[in-house]
Amino acid sequence: MRFALLILGCFFSAHATAGIYKCTDSEGNTKYLSKPCAVGDKNIQINLKTGATTDLNKKQSEEELKQKEEQAKTEQQKLEEQAQQQRQEKLLNDANQESAKNQFVIKNNPDKYSAYAIPPYVPDNLSALVKTYQDRLSDIERMRRQAAEKALNSGQCARVESSELNIKSKKNTLVFLVDCSSGKHFYFTELELTTS
Repeated sequence: MRFALLILGCFFSAHATAGIYKCTDSEGNTKYLSKPCAVGDKNIQINLKTGATTDLNKKQSEEELKQKEEQAKTEQQKLEEQAQQQRQEKLLNDANQESAKNQFVIKNNPDKYSAYAIPPYVPDNLSALVKTYQDRLSDIERMRRQAAEKALNSGQCARVESSELNIKSKKNTLVFLVDCSSGKHFYFTELELTTS
């Protein structure tokens, strides 16, 4: 007998913890049900043990808002990634154009430039120094050419053997080293190249 009472008590306690739903329709009629309310009704869950109430409509709208925010965040992240990729592609394109100009100048002036005077910096195979400034790769390629031209125009350099970014470079001031066939070395800062 005690065993039967214990089993019945378990069933009743399980049923009591299930909760009740208070449903209010659009006309203001209130019903109490053992299952969630119909769509469109105000849906409040009442916990019989604690007496606490949970507005399921509010909870659902909060979840929907959270999903929308996450979706907007994901879309924003995708847009930022696309913009970053476009900037990277533009940077590489600009650097390739400057490298092509360098090679054109070298090819058309073999008496003034060694064949390897201004080798292109390949974005996938950059030295540690150049990698530090890779966001300015197109500027670096252009200024390497300008530094070589400035050394040639000085009258102390008959032929350029190399024009490279130098280790003395800082984030806001790049420094270039030009080596001439005569053994003369020239250092040019970014400021010197942009003002001339």
